Amino acid sequence: MSKRIVITGMGAITPVGQTVDALWEAVRDGRSGIGPITLFDASDLDTRIAGEVKGWDPVARFGVKSARRLDRFMQFAVAAAEDAVAQSGLRVGPENSDRVGVIIGSGIGGMGTLVEQMDVLREKGPRRVSPFLVPMMLADSAAGQVAINIGARGPN
Repeated sequence: MSKRIVITGMGAITPVGQTVDALWEAVRDGRSGIGPITLFDASDLDTRIAGEVKGWDPVARFGVKSARRLDRFMQFAVAAAEDAVAQSGLRVGPENSDRVGVIIGSGIGGMGTLVEQMDVLREKGPRRVSPFLVPMMLADSAAGQVAINIGARGPN
């Protein structure tokens, strides 16, 4: 028995735009999002170019408290997923939440948070390390956070 999967909504946070329309326009125009690394000092690296999301404002998207508790990779996943769900028109509620799942592939989690918190550990000591360090850096945290935000209680 085969099951069908249908794409009903899309979301995108990319180096060429933070919406599906901006992404599509860049693809159509042949515009690249690759450029010099600006998010950290890359002078010691062999490669100093990457595809970075520029102009991202997590506080505007999520508010101060949530922005602080979500690593950048989680912010992108949640924003894109919320946009996709909104575009789809899917309403998740008690009647269907167990049938709505979230699957996100990620090779690694919040490395930015790990590096940042290692600096905090060295400079200020272990008591100043964020209690959210582990949940912010686990690779499966993005799917979990998306599920929480949209109310999905199915497979994750």
